Amino acid sequence: MKIMVKEYEEKDLRQMIRIWNEVVEEGIAFPQEELLTAETGAQFFASQTYTAVAVDTETGMVVGLYILHPNNIGRCGHIGNASYAVCVDSRGLHIGEKLVSDCLVQGRLHGFRILQFNAVVATNIHARHLYERLGFVSLGIIPGGFRMKDGHYEDICPYYHEL
Repeated sequence: MKIMVKEYEEKDLRQMIRIWNEVVEEGIAFPQEELLTAETGAQFFASQTYTAVAVDTETGMVVGLYILHPNNIGRCGHIGNASYAVCVDSRGLHIGEKLVSDCLVQGRLHGFRILQFNAVVATNIHARHLYERLGFVSLGIIPGGFRMKDGHYEDICPYYHEL
């Protein structure tokens, strides 16, 4: 599988929405609970500072994506935030690393000075190891900061990376 990360196009939306909704339905990583529809998904992805897809160049299939946007406003608007999603069938193939690496570049290009993740679920070990390997710094632990789909609470670990 040869993966290319690029800015999304309208033709990618159907596959992007499917992948995003897979993560939301799992209920173990994203704070969102509402699934995207064709209409809300198009609006959501278009409203981001930058949205990228990971495409398998051999099949043309979208296998992952990320969104990049400000973490806050005004005097904190230089801090970016991002979310990443990889389709269930393509996990473990280092697609997440390609997405995060591209996001670090795009974050700088879009004027962010820091990339901050507010709510990395402590049990999301693969993501946490990836972030740490790429130079993100953990800010500690927020006990019980994430409500899992089954209703129990897990700790969250905020991270940041200077761009």
